[in-house]
Amino acid sequence: MVRHFDFVVVGRGMMGAAAARHLARTGASVALVGRGEPVDWKSHDGVFSSHYDSGRITRTIDGDPDWAFLAKRSIARYRDLETESGVAFYGETGCLITGRAGGDYITAVENVARHHKLDAPLLDRSALRSQFPWFDLPDTSAGLFEAKGAGYIDPRKLVAAQITCFEKAGGVSILDDAISVTEAGNRASVALKSGDAVTGDRVLVATGGFSRAPGLLPRVPALVVKARTVVLAQLSPEQAESYRGMPSWIDESADPSEHFYFLPPIVYPDGHAYLKIGGDPTDIEIADEPAIADWFRGEGTPGAITHLRRLLARSIPDLKPVRLISAPCVTTFTTHGYPYAGFVEGDRIALLTGGNGAAAKSSDEIGRIGADLVIRGHMDEPDYTTDFAVHFR
Repeated sequence: MVRHFDFVVVGRGMMGAAAARHLARTGASVALVGRGEPVDWKSHDGVFSSHYDSGRITRTIDGDPDWAFLAKRSIARYRDLETESGVAFYGETGCLITGRAGGDYITAVENVARHHKLDAPLLDRSALRSQFPWFDLPDTSAGLFEAKGAGYIDPRKLVAAQITCFEKAGGVSILDDAISVTEAGNRASVALKSGDAVTGDRVLVATGGFSRAPGLLPRVPALVVKARTVVLAQLSPEQAESYRGMPSWIDESADPSEHFYFLPPIVYPDGHAYLKIGGDPTDIEIADEPAIADWFRGEGTPGAITHLRRLLARSIPDLKPVRLISAPCVTTFTTHGYPYAGFVEGDRIALLTGGNGAAAKSSDEIGRIGADLVIRGHMDEPDYTTDFAVHFR
């Protein structure tokens, strides 16, 4: 017998899990479809997700007011989500953003901080050196530091917290991959890899870079998926203790090819503490879904690994890591630079996707927007300047 629900969410990542929780809290019957992180990436035969990591920067300070508001609303719910789920995923270490003093980037971040009334003072080079002695910055740099409501999240644990709350609210997890989502009269049907199917009055698809998969949706969204490489520096327990006061850090002081983001010591599933740096010097677009899976089974690109190791050594001169390792990730970009949230065809199947490299911290609010979309049957988000419209090929 095909199981039917008020709502079905396809995609067990950060956006999908958040949307499922928000839907389940209304008392509706909700199913969440997705297998979760594979034990062995190299032999996995299904989809992947970019939240298979333990560190993502969270902060409200931003050069874009809509992205700042998405983050602000999400961050305000972190502690309640931790309390309800019993899963701790948030490290409030603060976030530093640096760039050329007086430049357009720092000015934009200042303006957004002022707009949202954030406590994020502007610091000159001397103040940066005094407050953050670990970091080496050009003399032309300035920065804003947001001490409260910023730092990092563990995306694996954030998803676990969302799913725990979702299931406590009566949500049903279906550990299977979706093959296609189609309209079936007065409902939508999700065909599963196992051969089964599940239906919903409405279905919300939140499948990240895999949203372009042939046959998944009635229309193919306009998305660009880019390969990303990160480098992790393993620390000894003594090093981790000495770096305890480090914030998360985004730097755009130099040439765009040398912009990077950095996360302070975070304990990963293997029990070791790592610093993390990301910021690919070149873009690599991934053409199709099999290529995305192949990318996740690798270790990144040698050129990006060398580049990130150099930036890490330059930016934290006294760092002497136990070892350096690399890992792959992907980023999914939309046409307008904001998440897509809209119906694909008719009013039964909706899409929620497109992190644009900035969505992990904001995923709870993005999930709420997706949930509200399928509840109402239309978009109603007057607090944002963007309309989150879905663009198609």
